[in-house]
Amino acid sequence: MNPAMDRQRVKGESAQGRSLLQAVNEPADLKALSIAQLHLLAQEIREELLNTISGLGGHLASSLGAVELCLALHHVFDAPNDPLLWDMGYQAFAHKLVTGRRSRFHTLKQLGGLSGFNNPQESPYDLFITGHGGTVLSTALGLALARDQLRESRHVVAIIGDASLGEGMALEALNHIGHLKADMLVILNDNRMSIAKPIGGLSRYLNRLITHPAYNRLRRDMERVVRRLPHGSKMIRLGHKVEESLKGLLVPGLVFEELGFRYVGPIDGHNLRELITTLKNVKRLHGPILLHVSTIKGKGYRFAEQDPERFHKIEPFHLKTGHLKTQAAWAEAKAVRSLKARQAAMTFTGTFSEELIRLADIKPRLIAITAAMPEGTGLSEFAKKFPSRFVDVGMAEQHAVGLAAGLAQAGARPVVAVYSTFLQRAYDQIMHEVCLQRLPVVFAIDRAGLVGEDGPTHHGVFDIAYLRVFPNLVLVSPKDPEELRIMLRFALEQDGPVAIRYCRGGIVCGEPLGKPSKLAIGRSEVLRSGKDLALVALGSMVYPALEVAQNLAKEGIDPTVINARFVKPLDEALIRQTATQIGKIVTLEEAQLACGFGSAVSESLDGMGLAGVALMRIGLPDAFVEHGQRQELLKRCRLDSSSLTDRISRWYSATTPADDLRFLTESV
Repeated sequence: MNPAMDRQRVKGESAQGRSLLQAVNEPADLKALSIAQLHLLAQEIREELLNTISGLGGHLASSLGAVELCLALHHVFDAPNDPLLWDMGYQAFAHKLVTGRRSRFHTLKQLGGLSGFNNPQESPYDLFITGHGGTVLSTALGLALARDQLRESRHVVAIIGDASLGEGMALEALNHIGHLKADMLVILNDNRMSIAKPIGGLSRYLNRLITHPAYNRLRRDMERVVRRLPHGSKMIRLGHKVEESLKGLLVPGLVFEELGFRYVGPIDGHNLRELITTLKNVKRLHGPILLHVSTIKGKGYRFAEQDPERFHKIEPFHLKTGHLKTQAAWAEAKAVRSLKARQAAMTFTGTFSEELIRLADIKPRLIAITAAMPEGTGLSEFAKKFPSRFVDVGMAEQHAVGLAAGLAQAGARPVVAVYSTFLQRAYDQIMHEVCLQRLPVVFAIDRAGLVGEDGPTHHGVFDIAYLRVFPNLVLVSPKDPEELRIMLRFALEQDGPVAIRYCRGGIVCGEPLGKPSKLAIGRSEVLRSGKDLALVALGSMVYPALEVAQNLAKEGIDPTVINARFVKPLDEALIRQTATQIGKIVTLEEAQLACGFGSAVSESLDGMGLAGVALMRIGLPDAFVEHGQRQELLKRCRLDSSSLTDRISRWYSATTPADDLRFLTESV
């Protein structure tokens, strides 16, 4: 049938209420669809993505750009027998929709609902949880090697974005794949034209030529014939050089060829016919193949195409205008002149952004560094005002920290703004390049604690445990955005490394306390004095602790509330005083209990010979916390004020009265 007539027929069926998307329950259903039907299905998928994410918020632009690529892959390959591995799950929402999860898509990132990333607990079509970029090439190579060891017949396909390709692990894997000559297909989803643009019809013709089965059969036959001739091997090498030179002139893939890949592309990632034809051809080839696919981030939604960075991950928005549904509320909050109202509306990230710009005006050596997250970490405005003092290294956290060390050694004052979950990727550099050298690098650690809908791959709950073990490092955590200001100023005055960890959003409950007291190294802040027990809270748990204290006071329990401020160095003088005068201590942190802040207090008491003091450590359990709204997760983990009050009240009642500990003070 004529393609145009086929398209019109399918449109007519769709107009009669027959949804193609509703008819797709598994990838096998795609194989029966024509190109015209696949184009209409792509349109329905985009509508589903927009309707869902405009209401829930979340990652959008990348998945809009990868719809046709997803459909073509499932049309050509036989998943899950042929594993399709997406480097970042937020480019694979179309994959979720066609792999049996359509009916639950409205639960995306909601508590108990679908994950925002690929997840093997959801579907056999997902082999790995994919929340950190740059990992897919290594895991795909592992699958390919295991397949060969077991003598299985399956294709291994890895889809990686251009941003992830610069990640260190991805580059290491590229080198290894090319060296081993493993049979696998790597698809480079280039949605920013960061490597190269397609170079017209001649490039497309060359791609069709070098992937066509007839060409490759002829190529192999010619090599066999020529190899038998005198100096045949030299002639073959010369032929390869000619082919590579031609491709080098027309195709921007010579670097991949040098790494050992057969490079194909770039091809139009929204042309289903070209995608399917090319995939069928490369499916027949052996060895490592790199297919370069050019896509448009935000494809099909005008506002996302115009501003893909803003729509990379976005709050709920109005489809007709692209405006956030909360914009009016934010504008109203900003217009309020009351200091407390303004403080309540401020987020940690927004305050960090404001204060860093203010400090940069008076500190010309200050340089801000991020790893592909200028918007998320609050550095976008800094970049506009100080472009020569802003560095975005891309998805390369190890390099970001090493770069900061070099800058600090040369006399600059680098500030590395990074999410907690991504900083752990640079663990060795924090130790070796920064802490060992005692260099004055400031780590502004955003999204510390539970981040919400992005779930276990993004919760920043391990940073206290992995940072407090390093000598020379000062680790602090502000109770509110205003305290973050003074901690940032403090950090830039130190002659060694300082890490500041702060949560997503603003304070979780209570009214802002106003201007914080002066900061002194290793000193906590007593916010409420009481005689029965001490609540020693860190960062985001300080305001809940104050609320808990009010609740306990109604039960006749009189607590002291301490804003710990410092994880390292601890305020050991105040800990000793609290232990000997009160005898009952509760530590509160929005972090993993194992090796966390409470563990540091316990170790300190033990070192002072006060191990007998009644101590209750409250934090997150030894488990990966699921995704959901942050407040929901705090309640589920029993870190909300009501749950905390109940837990602490029960513990206090069950704990025997503290002994007179004055003798311990005298004996230590």
